[in-house]
Amino acid sequence: MKYSLRWRVVAPCVAVCLALGCTRLEDKSASDQGFSYGGTPAADRYSSLTQINRKSVRKLRLAWRYDMAGIGEPETNPTIVGGTLYAYTPELHVIALDAATGTLKWEFDPGIRGSGPSRGLTYWSDGHTSRLFAGVTYLLFALDPHSGRPIDSFADHGHIDLRQGLRGDGSKYFVSLTSPGVLYQDSIIVGFRTAEVKPAPPGDIRAFDVHTGALRWTFRTIPNAGQPGAETWPAGARESSGSANNWAGLTLDEGRGIVYVPTGSAVDDFYGGDRLGDDLYANTLLALDAATGRLLWYHQLVHHDIDDRDLPTAPSLLTIHHNGQRRDVVAQPTKHGFLFVFDRVTGEPIFPIEERPIPQSDVPGERASKTQPQVTIPEPYARQYLTEQLLTNRTPQAHAWAVEQWRGMRSEGPFTPPGVSRPAVIFPGFDGGAEWGGAAVDPNSGTIYINANDFAWSAQLRPTQKAGGPGKQAYTDLCSTCHGPDRKGSPPAFPTLVDIDKRLSQEQITAVVHTGRGRMPAFTQLGEAQLKALLRYLRTGRDQPDSAAAKEQQEAIPLAPIDPATKYLFTGYKKFLDPDGYPAVAPPWGTLNAIDLNTGRYLWRIALGEYPKLTAQGLAPTGTENYGGPVVTAGGLVFIGATVFDHKLRAFDSRTGQLLWETQLPYAGTATPATYTVGGRQYLVIETNNARNRDAPQGAAYVAYTLR
Repeated sequence: MKYSLRWRVVAPCVAVCLALGCTRLEDKSASDQGFSYGGTPAADRYSSLTQINRKSVRKLRLAWRYDMAGIGEPETNPTIVGGTLYAYTPELHVIALDAATGTLKWEFDPGIRGSGPSRGLTYWSDGHTSRLFAGVTYLLFALDPHSGRPIDSFADHGHIDLRQGLRGDGSKYFVSLTSPGVLYQDSIIVGFRTAEVKPAPPGDIRAFDVHTGALRWTFRTIPNAGQPGAETWPAGARESSGSANNWAGLTLDEGRGIVYVPTGSAVDDFYGGDRLGDDLYANTLLALDAATGRLLWYHQLVHHDIDDRDLPTAPSLLTIHHNGQRRDVVAQPTKHGFLFVFDRVTGEPIFPIEERPIPQSDVPGERASKTQPQVTIPEPYARQYLTEQLLTNRTPQAHAWAVEQWRGMRSEGPFTPPGVSRPAVIFPGFDGGAEWGGAAVDPNSGTIYINANDFAWSAQLRPTQKAGGPGKQAYTDLCSTCHGPDRKGSPPAFPTLVDIDKRLSQEQITAVVHTGRGRMPAFTQLGEAQLKALLRYLRTGRDQPDSAAAKEQQEAIPLAPIDPATKYLFTGYKKFLDPDGYPAVAPPWGTLNAIDLNTGRYLWRIALGEYPKLTAQGLAPTGTENYGGPVVTAGGLVFIGATVFDHKLRAFDSRTGQLLWETQLPYAGTATPATYTVGGRQYLVIETNNARNRDAPQGAAYVAYTLR
């Protein structure tokens, strides 16, 4: 594999940086030391820094800006150590910047194309040597933090191929390390993102030696026959199913040696007729012994998921005072708006959980779970039932349109199953509720801060059937889920593919199909002939050969890469938007919530974000779609970007939710910010890009602020 490195010698910064309240490197007493995504292994996103506080925050000014080429959405929460900020570019190059000035120190090109999420990096040191662990699609690199060069003694000349060792030929699977691993002593523990339809590998959780890359242990989220949990699957599921993976990140209780692992759904996301049963350990919060991978306890938070209700973020650790007792707890947000809180050691629920009946599927061969677990406290942070009274009243025309559409849908609550005859309302939508940005917690007060999406999507299935020639068949089976049967997509989230050949060359289209881009996975199961047929269909919208010879060649191409056990396919991710492109439900469409976990009571809840056009029309801030999470500080502030359409970074009073400061970013701040100190000065930094809104000017930059 060919690597390349841009390297510039920069005078070292003498100050030690403090990212999100991480312990100073030289103060740690343990022999193995790490700096983690989300600030600490506890995923608390809390900073003990106070220089920027409620009184001084209004003096924040731009400190530096680092612009980047390429289109992508890295969603990176930077890691800052010893005056150096480590992060990703949109094309998933690893960069090291001077954290005080934004000057590039070095840039590592991994030699493979990539443009999807890479949300953070992991820094390890034993006091003598140090390593920077960086996931770039299916490769886990160990880099020298000072030079950016791969460490040759680690695994295969500096990297591990995470596709290998899962099942059979790993090269046929899409695997990507979108959220970084967590360190325990001298092991790095990782999950991965994979496809949401077959073929997909089982979502094994693995620990590797940080020195050599050797495999330390594996936990099988789809159990082998005879192992606990295997009885919740049909026979042979380990060989035929896939996913149940951890793409959202992990959380570590360092003192107890427990790693908490939230998992996603099994494939296929919306049809489970070939995996009848609860499907352990999909959609489960796992507590594993970090040294051995042994299961300590678990709670499955969605049984037999057919609504794409992955656990979307690493849980947060904190200590609360509940019913007169001090309790160390783990708090797991969900896409469907429920916050589950458990005792870290025993797994005992802190607040009651009830198994409540849910609507049943009318898809032949499908069998939805009869009940789903729902907490009674706290109340959901996103609405659960879309009624006619909750439809938009933005204009009379928008309301009338929404009513007509809603009456043709099935709307029976958060677990309404997708059907064939009519769309099902998914509320909150496929992107939450909570999403990958996660929560922030104040360890002093026991308060958790969660941002959430609060608008609807819809879901529907169709029978698997012959669609035409091999190009159209491949498009129908693999691409139409996001880009629609007519290739028009659902912009801006899912772009149109009409006239794609006028925007991208055949080489560029091939690269995207092979490696993925943004939300799009790589389709590695396509053979060369199938790929050529797909490219022809994408360019022309036709699947007809030009000659008799071409027709004969076409008929020899295998038609369907879809597993024959999949009887129904998803018709596409569709946001429930009105004709003007705004959510067809009443506001708020995005919120920021503060919950006292000592009692489960909400302290405050506000709309997060605005549409500039609606604000100009005199509408109060409605809240917007938001991605990326908050940071809370000892200075009494909650910092958050996240909002897709207004491109703002905001600071709120952590006690009241009052807006204290905001600034306009160059692009949307759809990442979690970080705060740190260099030379006695506190900084706030966030990654920005407009990949989620292709109608806006495209670009990407890291932007840092400090007091003036």
